[in-house]
Amino acid sequence: MTTNITSQFQAKVLVPGSGSGLALVLAEPLSLWGGLNPESGEIIDRRHPQAGQIVTNRVLVLPSGRGSSSASSILLEAVKQGTAPAAIITSETDGILALGAAVAREMYDQAPPVLVLDREAYSHLQTGQQISVTETGLLTVSAS
Repeated sequence: MTTNITSQFQAKVLVPGSGSGLALVLAEPLSLWGGLNPESGEIIDRRHPQAGQIVTNRVLVLPSGRGSSSASSILLEAVKQGTAPAAIITSETDGILALGAAVAREMYDQAPPVLVLDREAYSHLQTGQQISVTETGLLTVSAS
């Protein structure tokens, strides 16, 4: 018999939207510029612990972005290519990721929501959990 455990958390919304998917929790920050292939959705930074993982249609959970302001253009290109995450959750406000998503929403009328969770709630997220995000920033997290 499996027990389905569901939790809810309220996040701060940087870019509104809804989305759901399996969580991909990154152990370290990631710069999308040089770290993500927008054509495939693959993490290509070979020094990153999750190198080789695919972010497409996943709920990307990362402490923060890292580095270049050009990361927003990589997120924009991933949205255009259909390889973007379903949602992005960070534990620190990241204006670069938010900018990329906001511009994608304007240009393509679609973008992953970008949310910030406090560190306590963030610490409960694990790779493989099913996460749903609402327009208001309510996260529903399910795990078996």
